[in-house]
Amino acid sequence: MSIQVVFIDSMGERREVSSREGQSLMEAATMAGVPGIDADCGGACACATCQVYVDPKWLSLLPPTSEGEASMLEFAANRQDSSRLACQIRLTADLDGLTVTTPEFQF
Repeated sequence: MSIQVVFIDSMGERREVSSREGQSLMEAATMAGVPGIDADCGGACACATCQVYVDPKWLSLLPPTSEGEASMLEFAANRQDSSRLACQIRLTADLDGLTVTTPEFQF
């Protein structure tokens, strides 16, 4: 099943990406060449360079943040309450239309 995800960059430019169910949000972003998702660790939850800001209306549909993800988010630049690591979000049918914003920079 195809899942649509909307990425908005820090300048407000929208990019719709078609992804597969079960794929991570980070995989969908990197395969589509979405700028702002560096994913230095390749999705191992060992950095914070795939941080995204999840649109608040979608937050309740995501699984809780794991301890490992929370630890990595402590190092994220410009962390917000809606910050999540894209490598830790598995796309499901419930997330069709998910909207996230990428930070201005990652490190």
